[in-house]
Amino acid sequence: MAAVGSAEYALQHLIDPEVCIRCNTCEATCPVHAITHDSRNYVVDFAVCNNCNACVAPCPTGAIDHWHQVVKAMPYTLDEQLSWDNLPAPIELEVGSQAEVPSDVRALTEIATAGQGGPSAPPWSASHPYVNLYSQGRPAVATVTGNYRLTDEGASADIRHIVLDFGTAAFPVLEGQTLGVLPPGMDDSGRPHHVRLYSVASPRDGERPRYNNVALTIKRVNVDHDGKPVLGIGSNYLCDLKIGDKVNVVGPYGASYLMPNHPGSSLMMICTGTGSAPMRAMTERRRRRRALKEGGELLLFFGARVPEELPYFGPLMKLPKDFIDINFAFSRLSDQPKTYVQDRIRDRVDKVFQMLTDDNCYVYLCGLKGMEAGVIEAFRDVCRTNGSDWDALKPQLLAKSRLHIETY
Repeated sequence: MAAVGSAEYALQHLIDPEVCIRCNTCEATCPVHAITHDSRNYVVDFAVCNNCNACVAPCPTGAIDHWHQVVKAMPYTLDEQLSWDNLPAPIELEVGSQAEVPSDVRALTEIATAGQGGPSAPPWSASHPYVNLYSQGRPAVATVTGNYRLTDEGASADIRHIVLDFGTAAFPVLEGQTLGVLPPGMDDSGRPHHVRLYSVASPRDGERPRYNNVALTIKRVNVDHDGKPVLGIGSNYLCDLKIGDKVNVVGPYGASYLMPNHPGSSLMMICTGTGSAPMRAMTERRRRRRALKEGGELLLFFGARVPEELPYFGPLMKLPKDFIDINFAFSRLSDQPKTYVQDRIRDRVDKVFQMLTDDNCYVYLCGLKGMEAGVIEAFRDVCRTNGSDWDALKPQLLAKSRLHIETY
């Protein structure tokens, strides 16, 4: 729930009348008797439903698994729901406005998307994102159900795959969105630590399909970009979590760095280190739906110092070559010259240009700020080699919501 001005918002549990087969399973399993029906529809009483999700798993069709954001004082009435032939379109609310986002989150977002001139529009076929459902005053409380080290114990980088379960709290996310974590304790000035933002590394149906959980990719920070010792408050807090620990989470955030859904759409993904989180989410979404044969090409450029410091290296190597085209770049291999993602982009000049000029291809960059300029220069070289001009192409990509950059 989030407050904006005098309006307060909440999630309302709804049943899709187009999918519902009227089997009565939901009404029979609801412990608080929030579900009723007539000869036309099964409906949920907003005033009674406590979002316990007891009715979700038994539903044979998934018709019960829908939540819409509404003005809390004006939810859909039972009479309205009983009259529906299909679910109404999600209403456009003020919660997505810049004014409602906490100032520290807004500042980070502006920095992250500076390379594309600030937040851009999402792909035209992207799903509707929910944003700002939980605030710092009223966070969602998640339980840690997984904390796995992705890098070898001997590797210099401690990178973790952390799974957070939200239980009965609705926390819907799409691939490319971020959430905020509130570390406990106070900063040096005696104030609560500010929110830390992390990209979601799992697809929209959960780290485990149909579970109300999300995954994060977290690198423990012990030195800053200049190599000086520093303790990353958020990263060390998350990396030290134990199974069963509780975490205060806010958000979700992000309404533009989203993947397309239309058949035939392709993805070019460029990342370094923990910037792989949204790419992992998008790739896993496509992998789970591969049997539907709806997706286009996946081209990945993934950089790290050495293979041992590259998160998800093992699982990536097991993906079929006809599913994803992977191009690794390692900058600290003892027997090879330093190679960065921009070098691999230049190595694939023809393929990259073909995808840059394909209106069905969407380009995503995520990682440290230092990678951004190198990638842009590589794009410029790719275009020049093919008799084109990157500075003329980039505005076209942005106008069509085909270029998305988040670097820090």
